Amino acid sequence: MTSTPGTAPGTPPGGRSRLRRRAGTAAVAALLLAGIPVGAAVSADVGTPKTATGPQGQKLTVSATTGLDPARQRVRVQGEGYGLTTGIYVALCKDNGDNRVPSPCLGGADMSGGSKTSQWIVPPGDPYEGDLAQAFGPGGTFDVEIEIAQKGDGLDCAEVACSVVTRADHRAAGDRTQDVRIPVAFAGQDPGDGGGGGEGVDVPAGTVSYKSAAEFTSAGKPLDLLLHPDSKKLYVGADNLPDTADVDERGLHVLNPESGTSESWISQAPGSTGALRASAAARIAGPLPGDGVVYNYPLRGVGSAKSGDEAASGVWLAGSTITDIAPGTTPDTVLVAQGATLSEIDRATGTATRTLTLPGGTQFAADPERGALWYTDFAAGKLHRVDLASFTVSGSFDLPGGPGGMAGFTETDPATGAVWVGVDRSVLVFDAAGTLVKTLVGKDLARDAAFDTASGRAYVVWQDGGDLSDPANDNNGTLTVYDTEDFAVAAKDLSLPGNHSQAGAASLAVEPGGATVFVTSPAEGKITKLVRQVSPLVTRAPADLTAKEGEEVALTAEAEGTPEPTVRWQVSTDDAQTWKDVEGATESALTFTARTAQDGYRYRAEFRNDVGTTRTAAVTLTVTAATGGDTGGDVGGDTGGNGEASNGVGSTGGDGATGSDSGTQTSGGSTTGGSDTVGSGSTGTSGGSSGTVGGSGSTAGGGAAGGTGTAATSGGGSLAATGTTVMSVTLAAAGLVGAGVLVHRRARRRTEGAL
Repeated sequence: MTSTPGTAPGTPPGGRSRLRRRAGTAAVAALLLAGIPVGAAVSADVGTPKTATGPQGQKLTVSATTGLDPARQRVRVQGEGYGLTTGIYVALCKDNGDNRVPSPCLGGADMSGGSKTSQWIVPPGDPYEGDLAQAFGPGGTFDVEIEIAQKGDGLDCAEVACSVVTRADHRAAGDRTQDVRIPVAFAGQDPGDGGGGGEGVDVPAGTVSYKSAAEFTSAGKPLDLLLHPDSKKLYVGADNLPDTADVDERGLHVLNPESGTSESWISQAPGSTGALRASAAARIAGPLPGDGVVYNYPLRGVGSAKSGDEAASGVWLAGSTITDIAPGTTPDTVLVAQGATLSEIDRATGTATRTLTLPGGTQFAADPERGALWYTDFAAGKLHRVDLASFTVSGSFDLPGGPGGMAGFTETDPATGAVWVGVDRSVLVFDAAGTLVKTLVGKDLARDAAFDTASGRAYVVWQDGGDLSDPANDNNGTLTVYDTEDFAVAAKDLSLPGNHSQAGAASLAVEPGGATVFVTSPAEGKITKLVRQVSPLVTRAPADLTAKEGEEVALTAEAEGTPEPTVRWQVSTDDAQTWKDVEGATESALTFTARTAQDGYRYRAEFRNDVGTTRTAAVTLTVTAATGGDTGGDVGGDTGGNGEASNGVGSTGGDGATGSDSGTQTSGGSTTGGSDTVGSGSTGTSGGSSGTVGGSGSTAGGGAAGGTGTAATSGGGSLAATGTTVMSVTLAAAGLVGAGVLVHRRARRRTEGAL
């Protein structure tokens, strides 16, 4: 099979469509016999039931499937044809695809009989029949109601594809023969699309993760990072690696963030006497306009340098060792912590313009947008808020866990003003007013955090303790990404093998937008470059399609992801129970010629990349028999005696050889071809070419002598064009059934011949 025009993907060798067409024709006849107009079909609105067929012929019907109330919706679920030897659960579950257990489910598995979110159906006489479960009716039937919601019990249908399902109960958990699934969608969703992005097979659609893309080892023992917002260069504060005795790598390194190659290395800075000396870069305060950074070099140096400088310029402060540094309230100043002393320093002279002594502390985070600075005293278990305008303490708050917690980090979220404090194996999040709003717990030590305001994400690096005598340690760190609004994990955790704290704390730098993250590992002397990956997220999904026999159709689907996903189309001929690839269908559009054999087939697009696989919701192709001038020659010529385009000879309905077609035939039969004078056939047995489907003769397929009827009914000629009295509704129904089946049988033969 191919996806090129003129090919019918998924065409089977058998005649399943013929059976469906006969049933459909009989249904039309039944409507006529009952005196109900055919056009009075129920509209496909929110309340219209949907039905699916199970692997053993089970029928499952759900009363409503779209636009459901996210808070609570009651739906009616009916089934028939279920086996009388296996119990089932009826529930709303995550739809994990073919031959995979639907799980988790809203309300879990009901084994108490008291749940409204699920129902337990068992064979008659089952020990659980009664209070806990209800029995199947005759023929494996059931009729129950359940209450479903968009979110609850570990299930969130805004994030994953959900279906109302039947599945074998807990006594036959591995039995997939009872799995019947009907996708549902709550208000604002499309059925089965998992929140609009498609159905994630292995991970939810749009799942974000990071992978290692490169390791940079050209900057000694990396201690701190800054990705310059203007020059886009990666600045690395580094110390010397003990195992590279031939080279002293201390200083400020400037790397190309794409390749990791060294563009510059500023190894010297002024010491206590003003003379240049080899100096490590301990902590980077912030960027200079255009390019360059301000940084701290041990023990009390405040320096500045940019790429290409031979040495840093700087000042040496009086007092104790600098324990933290950040940009000041003016471009010419810098904020410096020297233990419990906070000062604002003039960078040109080293003079303190303002000084504040706190009860204790070692590190801080400034929030210039809100005029605040947060000073952390880990030893005393306190967090102090300093007003930058008055340079006074404006509030003090307790760190949960009390005094003595292992110092990690203190960072502020520029977007919200929240302060994130890493203590031991936890991150404490305080809002801008100092209220603790969240505690995030990890399995390793919280060492650094960075924020991306463009995406609203916080990046936290957790570092292993590195003491392998402790069972809690394994030498591997972790990168976790959080949403800064609800603190939900926004990407799959990434293991950082070998990143432990024995040789120093890890640090982070994040590219705006979060596409690239850099993480240091001092113990390994490297910087790991991580790139973001996103599993396919469907941006354009196909819709159900109705076409006439022989009509060209197209299904289109698109998805975004990183890396860019590939696509393949799949078809199901058994109501979405099994699927197979459409050969050669690897483009966003699937085009082919519709055939009646494909009526009821279901199609979906499957997108794949390195992160995962995402599928569009299955759509149904409905193919109707050709009528009138559309493809009348194919159908009417075979059954009603239409002549061929060249000589007017009908293939089965009679011999119209005495007359010739003087009109033009469009796709076979046409109301313009033939007339009383140029194309007459014998009454009742041969038809002129003027019939639209079955000629202009009787409903049984013959042509009226010299007829020119135009209003053909389904499969037969016009009732009015015969010149006879219009028959009763009952006889008309019988005629439609006979003619419709005949039309389909002949059309089927022609379709198979074309393929």
